[in-house]
Order: sequence, then C-alpha cells, then structure tokens
Amino acid sequence: MITDKLDRPFRDLRISVTDRCNFRCTYCMPAEIYGDSYKFLPKPDLLTFEEIVRITKIFVGLGAEKVRLTGGEPLVRRQIENLVRELTQVSGLADIAMTTNGYMLAEKALLLKNSGLHRVTVSLDTLDEDVFMKMNGRGIGPKRILEGIDAAERAGLVPIKINSVVQKGTNDEGIIQLARYFKDKGHTVRFIEYMDVGNLNGWQLEQVLSGNEIAEIIDAKMPLEPVSGDYRGEVASRYRYRDGSAEIGIITSVTKPFCGDCTRLRLSPEGKIYTCLFATGGTDLRGPIRSGCSDEEIRAIIERIWLVRDDRYSEQRASMTAPMQNKVEMYHIGG
Repeated sequence: MITDKLDRPFRDLRISVTDRCNFRCTYCMPAEIYGDSYKFLPKPDLLTFEEIVRITKIFVGLGAEKVRLTGGEPLVRRQIENLVRELTQVSGLADIAMTTNGYMLAEKALLLKNSGLHRVTVSLDTLDEDVFMKMNGRGIGPKRILEGIDAAERAGLVPIKINSVVQKGTNDEGIIQLARYFKDKGHTVRFIEYMDVGNLNGWQLEQVLSGNEIAEIIDAKMPLEPVSGDYRGEVASRYRYRDGSAEIGIITSVTKPFCGDCTRLRLSPEGKIYTCLFATGGTDLRGPIRSGCSDEEIRAIIERIWLVRDDRYSEQRASMTAPMQNKVEMYHIGG
C-alpha cells in the first residue's frame, strides 16, 4: 500500500477507455463546442487493451482493489467486453464496474456480465422527457436508458446505481419523480451537486442545489434516515428510506468536500494518470511503455506521483475568487 502526502491510500483506479461519447451533455460536452468537426483522439493514440491490462496489474500491485471503466462513453469503445474479460484475469482485483450513459446498455448488458463485469452505474439526470433531451444534447428520451437499466438488472449487473447531476433551474424539479421511480425498483439514485468540472460548462455557484436541500426535498415526501458509510473513500453520503425499501446517495463535492478520503487515481484514454478530477495536468505512461520501460520502471513513476500527491481542490474551492482554470475535461478522465 502507498499513501500520499495527506496519508490517503491508493485503492481505486478509474480507467477512461475513450474520449468519445454519443451524448453531448450540457455540463460535460456541450454540443456547441464538441460538434461534428471536433477532433477526438485518433485510434493509435489510445491505449490498447493489452496496455491497459498491463498498467492495471501494476496498479493492483500498488494497492488498487477496484477498477471502474469510464469514458467518454465506454460502450462506444469497440469490443469493450474483451477488455473486461482480460481484466478478470488480473490477480487481486476485487471489483470491476462501469459507468455508462446507458444508451447501448440494453444490447450489451448480458455480454458484459458474461465477460465478467460485476456491476454498472448509469447516468440519468431526469425522467422528464423534454428536460432530458435538452440536457443530453442529442434529443434522446429516457425510455432507452430505462430499458438499458432493466436489461442490466436481468443480466445480474447489480447493485445498479443511478447518477443524477442536479442543476438548479434545469432538472431540480424532477428530483422526486426520479427518486420515487427507482425507490420502487430498489435501485440507488446518487444525486450529485453540479460541479465546476473542466472549463467549458459555464459553472456558477448559484446553479448548485446543495446536498442538504436535495435531502430535504426527498425527505419531505419520502422520509429518510442517514446510513453509515461502508468504507474509506466512499464519495456519497448514504440515506435509507424509513420504510426500508431502498437507499439514495448524495455527492456533495461543492458544499461538503470529501477530499480528505479520496483514494482515486484516473487513467486517461491516451495513457496519462491524473490524481484529481480537477487536475490541470497528468503524467504520461504510454510513452514509457511504448519505449520499452519495464514494469518496475512504470511502477516507480506511479509511486513517485502518488507519494507527492496533495490534491484537495474541492476543499480549496471555497477560498478561491473564481474556479481554477485549465482543468482537464471530465469526459476525458471520467466522473
């Protein structure tokens, strides 16, 4: 186990397998910027599955217990199930999960399960047809996403979590509808405070509905009680419906930062490692790998980066006069 300068251990690896996405969510990849002419990474620049597996083995040797496949949208990476299958052979890896927008999940769920994926988290910000179509920037309604969630449940990719970014004045009126729908399904919705990820979403503090406000809105209709967390580094504050039917989570990166327990490291599609969601730069691993460096040399690079890590952007945000500039974009390294 290695720990950083703030005594945080390394436990969780998030692997972004592609920078491409079939959605253009307004808080992540606004369509006016990421249009048809936008140049994404060419295929030769992406880490191969073989390279990803090799790096993962090194990370597991340094303490990683969980891997989450992200993007962009991971299901647009061709034959992603083959990567899942290869990752299941990594000794010591306890959990392989995926975060997806769910658009391709209905056709992929059983294949992913049979390849060894343990569970999925699906991004769905609202059940309101008009609002969702505007938020995803593609005019896609929630029906197809719900079909994907149902397919994931049938395939056994459980427990299923639903991520909902709450933006005041945009989708906050749909909180109760979303909570009630998945309460009846027995799935956990995680409501996420609208964050200043990247540089292009026009984030303003006034658009943040706080975690406390979200909990109060739900509690008024469906009474809640707090639940203790399961492990260090759990990002969501957990609440249980008092009738015992299900849980929700609330992620409060803005109003109640949890940097002090962050155990995550992110690997980008082209092989850079980032020590924070709000980082301004990463450290290249693809170059050393393709130039013939040994596993021990790659391990030394990773150790050196983690041992000096002192990121705590969300805790520092409150003292800033404006959000930090030149942050890496969220679609590039996963949420």
